[in-house]
Amino acid sequence: MPGWLPRAMVLALALYGCFRLGSWAFDQLIGLLTNILIAFFLALAIEPAVSRMAGRGMRRGLATFLVSLGVLIAGVGFVVLLGSMLAGQIVNMVDDFPQYLDSVIKWVNQTFHTKLSRVQVQDSVLHSDWLQRYVQNSATGVLDVSTTVLGGLFRLLTIFLFSFYFAADGPRLRRALCSVMPPARQGEVLRAWEIAVDKTGGYLYSRGLMALISGVAHYILLVVLDVPYAPALAVWVGLVSQFIPTIGTYLAGALPMLIAFTVNPWYALWVLGFVVVYQQFENYVLQPKLTSKTVDIHPAVAFGSVVAGTALMGAVGALIAIPAVATLQAFLGAYVRRYEVTDDPRVHGDHRSRRGEPVLSRIRRAVGRVRGR
Repeated sequence: MPGWLPRAMVLALALYGCFRLGSWAFDQLIGLLTNILIAFFLALAIEPAVSRMAGRGMRRGLATFLVSLGVLIAGVGFVVLLGSMLAGQIVNMVDDFPQYLDSVIKWVNQTFHTKLSRVQVQDSVLHSDWLQRYVQNSATGVLDVSTTVLGGLFRLLTIFLFSFYFAADGPRLRRALCSVMPPARQGEVLRAWEIAVDKTGGYLYSRGLMALISGVAHYILLVVLDVPYAPALAVWVGLVSQFIPTIGTYLAGALPMLIAFTVNPWYALWVLGFVVVYQQFENYVLQPKLTSKTVDIHPAVAFGSVVAGTALMGAVGALIAIPAVATLQAFLGAYVRRYEVTDDPRVHGDHRSRRGEPVLSRIRRAVGRVRGR
């Protein structure tokens, strides 16, 4: 046996053991790493306000605490308000459910010439096997729900603490990163950090404003059509349509269409038409004005980044995918050399042949070439 073979075998086993240990540690810490990533982007979003307050003489820790407290109060107030409103409207929806069921059954009977009744539908649902299994699983899953709620609260507390430290110790963190890099790289790191702050804050602020505008517009439509639960449906449309790009408006509009259909089938068509028209208005008028200086990326790139982020990290990846891609695009744009585009009809989408070009234009082009020589 060669003398180097035992050492090679021991080294290979050691490397394999380190790899398995690292994989196990990564699987155990994936939740913590995800929380840290969310906290980092949240700190980037609130850092402009913190820096502005710190620039006026306030201590950075106090400024971070006040901004974080304001965000926390706004978030809790929004959730409580929305929850109370949804709870009340859900109770009303449950009370009115028999009327909705009667209207749907009546429409089905008139359209498909059937003889369904509410008693038959209720008996078939109450005596179904899937309902019994669902009740049994719900009874045994009360403890799991409590554990999930406590875990969610602990996760929110973890994210809040990490975001507070990232925002309060932002300058110290940047100095620590720059201290391990040569001076030539320090400027690039600081520039990337600044771009990330601008893009993340701009993305959240612009999306929040567009969600407000979308919610108000759809609320007015639902009130005019006398569709029930208009406030809750407007909030649903505003949030889903803005934080799921490209197709979010159509996904969010499905629920108002369903509720409007129970009132009048023609109202569902009105809601669908309004959703389509508002999507075009948002894409070509509203969104370019609000995001031209913050997150100006192509809609296809935004949709692809959200899909990729969802596949990698779930809902968290979908939320932070667009600001991350916008930051990377803005940072790499400074290092990509661009050239003047040739004046070719194919570049502008004009595939017509030059044979149809006027004679004077061809003569002018030929004279220009002779003068250039």
